[in-house]
Amino acid sequence: MAFAWYAHLKELHNKPWLIAALISWGIALFEYLLQVPANRLGYTVMSFAQLKILQEVISLGVFVPFSIWYLKAPLKLDYLWAGLLLCGAAYFIFRAK
Repeated sequence: MAFAWYAHLKELHNKPWLIAALISWGIALFEYLLQVPANRLGYTVMSFAQLKILQEVISLGVFVPFSIWYLKAPLKLDYLWAGLLLCGAAYFIFRAK
């Protein structure tokens, strides 16, 4: 999703927004075609809350390297702290009762 949502800012900035939206929606559609079955399968063994936390951890785990490598965003110490907080969220949502 990071590519669908943000790559147009770098690659299609000189194109009309409608073109950027259509290309981004096409990329997002492909990703949703993978995500929906994965969520259905995941829900057989996880709760809604666990699926959501896992989705956020994966999203940010992909977005941070993407933003540094592709968008050339500077690496910040705040990324480490955010990652540690996500690890804490994942721990608490998946720990045994």
